Amino acid sequence: MPVTSPAYARLAAVFPGLRVTEREPRSGAGWVTSADLAAGGAALDAFTARDAEEITAEYGRAPRPDVAAAMALHRYAWPVCLLFTVPWFLHRRVPRLPVADVSFHRASGRMTVRTRSFACLPGDPAAELPGARVLPTEAALRDELRAAVAEHLAPVLDAFRPRLRRGPHALWGMATDEITEGLWYIGGLMGREDRAVADLSALLPGGTAPYAGGARFRPAAGQDLHPADAAPQGGCTRDRLTCCLFYTVSPQEACGSCPRGTGQDRIGRRASVA
Repeated sequence: MPVTSPAYARLAAVFPGLRVTEREPRSGAGWVTSADLAAGGAALDAFTARDAEEITAEYGRAPRPDVAAAMALHRYAWPVCLLFTVPWFLHRRVPRLPVADVSFHRASGRMTVRTRSFACLPGDPAAELPGARVLPTEAALRDELRAAVAEHLAPVLDAFRPRLRRGPHALWGMATDEITEGLWYIGGLMGREDRAVADLSALLPGGTAPYAGGARFRPAAGQDLHPADAAPQGGCTRDRLTCCLFYTVSPQEACGSCPRGTGQDRIGRRASVA
């Protein structure tokens, strides 16, 4: 069994909307390879256009092009980051997955990965497998995780950058948000939010280039909502480093961790949810 499969099976068990399998990248019939997205052009045009079409159909008005691009990047980056963070969180294994080794079927929430190498800690039974690289400490494995995610995201962010009209600092702030909020949410579904918060705080303390900012969790006050906009989750919250711009489409549905929001905004959203 591939070293990441147990982690991805656990992910699918708590979040059926994302299913990951180990196989060669696929394209066509709804599939797009990460390499094609990173190349820009028609594949990225189609991927971004889907968000514009869906927002227009649901809200009766077309989003600005940069808003559609921001939403499209979120739809991609949130699950992609989980490809790295969930095996690390559950098994302390970090796969190397450059864009050439990943594909995405957005409509069904399926992804494929081709894991050619991975890092792990001493004592891991997988350390004897082909492609394993044993690192001496948890800190070294965190360095590897940041590097592996950056290797994958860098060409994708470069492709999206002209559409988003944001500079490198903002783009890597978006990456920080996607890493943090994805594993935070999944950790909560697994009943291990405290562990996810601790791990993410150590992974992204700030000052870890190219990532901008850090996880920045803080104790939750009564007005705070979890980023899933359903209810407060556990005893902490955070504000996103970057704005997804969805407030320009539907201000009353802006995300609970929006950096543009205030405590009063969150109180109002909680009342709306209730």
